[in-house]
Amino acid sequence: MPIIIKSRFEIERMRRAGQIGCEILAKMREAAVAGVSTQWLDELAKSELDKVGELALSKNYPTYRPNEGFPGHTCISINEEVVHGIPGPRTLKDGDIVTLDLALSLDGYCADTATTVGVGKISPALQRLLDVTKDSLALALTNMRPGRRWSEIARLIQHFVEKHGYNVVREFVGHGIGRGMHEEPKVPNFVTAEQLSGDFVLRRGMTLAVEPMVVAGRREVDLYRDGWTVFTVDRMPAAHFEHTVAITDSGVDILTDGRPPLADSPVVAHTGT
Repeated sequence: MPIIIKSRFEIERMRRAGQIGCEILAKMREAAVAGVSTQWLDELAKSELDKVGELALSKNYPTYRPNEGFPGHTCISINEEVVHGIPGPRTLKDGDIVTLDLALSLDGYCADTATTVGVGKISPALQRLLDVTKDSLALALTNMRPGRRWSEIARLIQHFVEKHGYNVVREFVGHGIGRGMHEEPKVPNFVTAEQLSGDFVLRRGMTLAVEPMVVAGRREVDLYRDGWTVFTVDRMPAAHFEHTVAITDSGVDILTDGRPPLADSPVVAHTGT
């Protein structure tokens, strides 16, 4: 499938979805304290989504099991869980780290964002993992601009993470995003011969979900029997940060950082905000 280049109008509609997603994620982050269940956090997100008529894209996302989609409105993963954790009765404990991952759609335009936060007081080692993962995303966004090949950015992410003694998960990558949550191209955080075969040049108007997933130990992962939750095989902790961005003439425009649509955008009149 071709990579879909977005107009400014489409990008501003994605920004509106991203603005609301950022606000919901902030509320989830604030509520992620010891004693709170992941189900409660998921219900908080659902309540906020319902207020503005946004659609949670994770809910009922199809799987290989017939008639069994993802059961949560968000993905919530704790400690050694890398991604796609199912919200449930498990409660957060002081010293945990928890990844909050929210994909949503408003008026047919999507945004995808994630963050990993500490619960209460976390160890310096866990804080360092979070800092390096977040910094690897910032490094990628700082270096993205038209004309650069994605493999250049992926190499920067991988080198930065490995230089700090961590590893990048290879089974899951970022992706194009727009009218659909998952569009072309695949956006890896590492470089291999296989990934180079799908390399692409950044162009103005591309919209991408960039999401490094970093583990403190070995990079190998496995799947729980629930068919969704991905965890590290050595049970070492993992962190995950994600932004939806648009490529501009000079770099990137982050669509999930909480900023509203531009004042002169037709989206403002359309949404009544």
